[in-house]
Amino acid sequence: MRDAMREESMRTSDNVNTQQRSGLSACDYTLIIISGLLVLVTFPLTIWFCIKMVNEYERAVIFRLGRILSGRAKGPGIFFVLPCTDSMRKMDLRTISFQIPPQEILTRDSVTVSVDAVVYYRIVEPTMAVVSVENADASTKLLAMTTLRNALGIKTLSEILTDREEMADRMENILLEATRPWGIRVERVELKDVRLPVELQRAMAAEAEATREARAKVAAAEGEVQASRALREAALVISEAPSALQLRYLQTLGQIAAESNSTIVFPLPMELLSAFCR
Repeated sequence: MRDAMREESMRTSDNVNTQQRSGLSACDYTLIIISGLLVLVTFPLTIWFCIKMVNEYERAVIFRLGRILSGRAKGPGIFFVLPCTDSMRKMDLRTISFQIPPQEILTRDSVTVSVDAVVYYRIVEPTMAVVSVENADASTKLLAMTTLRNALGIKTLSEILTDREEMADRMENILLEATRPWGIRVERVELKDVRLPVELQRAMAAEAEATREARAKVAAAEGEVQASRALREAALVISEAPSALQLRYLQTLGQIAAESNSTIVFPLPMELLSAFCR
């Protein structure tokens, strides 16, 4: 595909050069001479129609009797044209930003999403932009919308959400190759926003909430396991030293007295409790 586009670009350039090199007929020379004489006769009134000016960011493509003048596009500055035989078309060389309207795209996993993007491009060959395509700006915009749908239609929803930079680079390369025969250079493509249906957003939110709850339950279960192991080890230690149980009993009484002052505690001897346990 790229080779075909490159051949088409070379063919277009050859056609333009052929038109520039083609000789004028006797009728053409006659009309040019008559136009020049008319300018001289009506001088200096016609001087205002012969002198043209283009800005620094513009270039002028001049047609003389329907043929492009030899050489590159004119500008910037002032140049001379014949009022009767020459026609001029200005081309803006500044970078143009175009926002692609939201496109409804069906992904590879059968999910409908709405995606919009921004494309930055500019004209680098004014002559090719005039000769090769009828409306370079409109053609580039339509091609960008079609490329967005085709590039994202073969991807899944997760790939679109996670690999946005890769998708933008792929679109930029496709547009760069496609617009080269038109004398246009695509400088940058950015995916602006990916909108999901409301039902899908709710389903994804419910799935995420269920996943978080499952992780919380697993963490709580792991904590219970670790706590039971610690209690078992503590029970083994206390069983080996009876005085440790008495110290733990007194520590618990101190905590109750500090936290709940209205609670009345009647301490009992541990020997009495051991008698009941028997």
